[in-house]
Amino acid sequence: MSLREANARLRQAKVGMSIDREGSSLRLRAILPPRQGEGKNKQQRIHLGIRATLQGVKQAELEACIVRRDLDTNKFKWEKYIKPESKEDPQTVEDWIEAFEEDYFNRRKKTHKTLTTWKTEYCQVFPRLPQSQQLTVGLLKEAILKVPPDTKTRKRVCICLGALAKFAGVDFDAKRFAGSYNPKSVKPRDIPEDRVIVECFDRISSGEWRWVFGMLAAFGLRNHEVFRVDFPEFVKNPYICSILEGKTGPRRVWPFHPEWIKRFDLASPQLPAVNLDRSNSGVGHEVTQYFYRHKMPFPAYTLRHAWAIRTLEYGLDISLASQQMGHSLKVHSDLYHHWISDRQHQRAFELLMKRGDRPLPPD
Repeated sequence: MSLREANARLRQAKVGMSIDREGSSLRLRAILPPRQGEGKNKQQRIHLGIRATLQGVKQAELEACIVRRDLDTNKFKWEKYIKPESKEDPQTVEDWIEAFEEDYFNRRKKTHKTLTTWKTEYCQVFPRLPQSQQLTVGLLKEAILKVPPDTKTRKRVCICLGALAKFAGVDFDAKRFAGSYNPKSVKPRDIPEDRVIVECFDRISSGEWRWVFGMLAAFGLRNHEVFRVDFPEFVKNPYICSILEGKTGPRRVWPFHPEWIKRFDLASPQLPAVNLDRSNSGVGHEVTQYFYRHKMPFPAYTLRHAWAIRTLEYGLDISLASQQMGHSLKVHSDLYHHWISDRQHQRAFELLMKRGDRPLPPD
């Protein structure tokens, strides 16, 4: 008897729940009462502690009918399925984080991208919770309120702890504490002029790092993406850069300014000796460190921001620019339109005034 057949029978009998598999175990999924505290019924999972075998599927189907009966007669109790002594039923914060991580990578393949997300997002937030205590609403709220409001960190903490609460079935709305942080509240970076970028390039003695610098400047890549380029295709046509893997997946990027392809000798890729068998953040950190050690007047990521501003000066539609950067249109508009300076406005004005078809005032 397959899992699909069992779920079909449950649907036909209008039991209102289904069986799914987590690793080698089975669990039920249904609209259920909150595990603790007050709140509305919502979709949750019951970990049965039953192995995913043919006999286990039969047992899980029977348990689904029992749960339905208990729900209909107001006799359902979470205590029956949450046993502190059982490793399969997490209780402490540490237990829930361990179960969350297992579930996270059961649903996502372990790649540089997913590992980076796990390490730079969740692993930076979860240690804020006391690991040996039970996961409760009060514990989650306390951890969030320790972070200054209306900040990027507060927003990230709310997202991560909200995901953990949802997974654990804790009735807690973390979004209401996220605040009003947005990129417009951040002070714009000091974007270097193109003249300064060229001067910095010329000061680099290493051919390999000159190439890295030039790619960041001409294509606005993220630090790690310089090492994730489709190099055979790039050698054939260095005026289109295809990213094979990165924070936001594969995409293609065009150079602004295209003259920098020859000026920076980018058609002949040269890579520094960097260990690429690491997460994206690990690879990107090598670039960050190079800029720091060699006392560059700006961080490496600033070259990406300069590329974005430059596309505005060229008049590239922001929907195209956002795709090339791997951004949503909203993020691109909110972030980079906020950073436009008087210099960009003046240049745009001068270009418009030179148009032969511009409107003219009456005599």
